[in-house]
Amino acid sequence: MQVQNKPLTENYVGLDFLRALAIFVVYFYHNLVLFPHPEWLASVAKFGWVGVDLFFALSGFLIASQLFAKVVAGQKISLRDFFIKRFFRIMPVFFVVLGLYFIFPVLRENPSLAPLWKFLTFTQNLGLDRTTQSGFSHAWSLCVEEQFYLLFPLLLITTVKLNLLKKSYLLVLALFVSGFFARYYAWDTWVLPFMGTDVFSTHWYEWIYYPTYARLDGLLAGISIAALYQFKPHLKSRIQIYGNSILLLGLVVLSLAYRVCLEDKSFTMALFGFPLVDLGCGLLVLGAVCKESFLYRFKSYLFSKLAALSYAIYLIHKIALHVSQEYLFISFTSRDSNLMMFLAVLTTLLASLLLNSLIEKPFMTLRRKFVV
Repeated sequence: MQVQNKPLTENYVGLDFLRALAIFVVYFYHNLVLFPHPEWLASVAKFGWVGVDLFFALSGFLIASQLFAKVVAGQKISLRDFFIKRFFRIMPVFFVVLGLYFIFPVLRENPSLAPLWKFLTFTQNLGLDRTTQSGFSHAWSLCVEEQFYLLFPLLLITTVKLNLLKKSYLLVLALFVSGFFARYYAWDTWVLPFMGTDVFSTHWYEWIYYPTYARLDGLLAGISIAALYQFKPHLKSRIQIYGNSILLLGLVVLSLAYRVCLEDKSFTMALFGFPLVDLGCGLLVLGAVCKESFLYRFKSYLFSKLAALSYAIYLIHKIALHVSQEYLFISFTSRDSNLMMFLAVLTTLLASLLLNSLIEKPFMTLRRKFVV
């Protein structure tokens, strides 16, 4: 099988919609749980944390697809090129926002931060105590992705060298099943004993929500879809006509996940909520890349632009919300007003545009000098 020379995502415009959707729901979820907000937001944004899982599924699919395509073509996977690409895509704007948090404390949505070394080593999500390290806490998901970027290509190269690629699905299955055991053990050992106490919520987030072992399912869903597309072309061809049905099924699964997660921080949510959410997100990704899906042909400048800005929005949005509510607009509207929310959105978009134009784009251009 010959791999196309055109960029992998050239025809996957539906993924732009999903990426824009993901940042949209995450933004308003954080607005809901961390900042003053209009009352109506509680009825539409409380399930918005699933946007992070959608990002995981998208990352798993896109990164795995790029690497699997090289394997299918018989090309060598260059760790140098892979890590250079990831560095120039992720690190420059991350370091800028990290600098803002540490150099200008007035910008922080919360004064407490994890130690700098945990941000620089992308281990902030491990042992993250929300009561003492809640500033820039949303970088936890970036830690999960960076750990994935570090380990996945190494595992793939190893399986190829050992001629175990055909059995690698067993590793994916083992990691998926191990997530149940890991979350069960974490719940039973570090969360359940504190139920009914003031620190229960802190332990839930520290041991169930943030750790990598508990949140791999979305990445695994994306990897599985990429494997299907690259290694099973006949099966890929057969499912293309079911794109819209797969999208609908994804929404149904997410609706079921919503029901499972209604009892917040429960055992049922810990054990089954995350896998159901990630199954639903994986189905959305799969549906979006099926040629007969309406999302496959859904081209929109607005969603493409939001998708391009999504990383910058994710990094800067809490600073933008905080600065909007505390300094920029508080003199003429209340923090929980619709107007404040609208102005905060505009501030966030402007800040992300600046980051994208001044940092992301120049470094992506510079990247071409290091990677052919």
